[in-house]
Order: sequence, then C-alpha cells, then structure tokens
Amino acid sequence: MRWTLAVAAVLALLLAWTIGRNAQRDADSAAIVAQVRQLNQLTTVEYTVERVVGIREPKQPLGEESILLIVRARVQAGVRLDRLKEGDVVKRGDGATIVRLPRPEIFDVAIDEKQTKVWDRRVTWWTPWVPFSLDLEKTARQRGLDAAREAALEMGILNQAERNAERSIRTLLGLAGVKTVEFVPAGTS
Repeated sequence: MRWTLAVAAVLALLLAWTIGRNAQRDADSAAIVAQVRQLNQLTTVEYTVERVVGIREPKQPLGEESILLIVRARVQAGVRLDRLKEGDVVKRGDGATIVRLPRPEIFDVAIDEKQTKVWDRRVTWWTPWVPFSLDLEKTARQRGLDAAREAALEMGILNQAERNAERSIRTLLGLAGVKTVEFVPAGTS
C-alpha cells in the first residue's frame, strides 16, 4: 500500500504541475477532467488475505483424494479515473469543485506464491495406485482467489478505496489551487 500511495503522490505532483502550468491557479472543469483521466487507474488500497481451502474429490472405483491449501493473496482496489466524463467535475461560482468519482472496484487478485502452501494432500490409503489429480491444486488455487476476493469485499475494501481516492484527488486538486473539493456519490446528478 505504501508504494501505491507514493506513486499516487508523485502522479499528483506531476498533475498539479501540469494543471497549474496549463490553466494557472484557476483550472476549469474540462482541464481538470482531461488531466485526471491521464492517471487512468488509481489503485488506492491493497489488502493481504489468507484463506484455507479444502477440497475432496472421489476416485474410481472407490476412495478419494483431498487437498488442504493455505492461500495468501493480494487484493488491489481503486478507481478508474479514465471513466470520468466532463460533467463529473463541476466548478461552482463560489470556487468549490464538485467531483463525481466512478465507483471503486477491485483491480487485481493475485496469489502470493511464496506464502501459498499445500498443507496436506492425500489419496485414500487403500488405493495407492491412484495418481494425484493435476487439476485438484489448480481448482483449490482458484477457489482461494475467489475466497480472497470475497473476504476483501466483506472487510470493506471498496469503501476504503473510495475514501483513499477522495483523499488523493482532494490533495491533487489542492496542489492545483482548488480550495474546496466536494464529492458526490457516483450515479447522482
């Protein structure tokens, strides 16, 4: 998360410099939207989630194979700034800027291979000739990714992503000379 915020800060400084250079201290809405869109995808939060996934698969003619996998995954979320439309940033007569950010979303869920481990893998003892299924671990990993995504959503990753995006955009616009920034929920007019 630290490197994500550091990248956002550097981009904010570059954007502020560009806006300030192009539009003086009184940037209009179209210039703000054009410059913010260039940030494209603003990743504002990263969670690390650990889940245990267990799967059992029946074998023919009898018996079963099982796997117990400990999955550690990284879940990143943020706001797609390239989806901003010109009407999403409005400068009021009193100098305040109203911003309607797109809804936050999960950008990436990836397994940390160094921290993900097969804890246990078994084939029923009375069927030792049955080979391990190559797809069982792959299936367990996919379920681990799905479980990590769901856990991050339950922990409020999207709310955190929205708050962090608002803070970053407020800072960015403040550097460009905008004194007051207000955010309205996506989908409102």
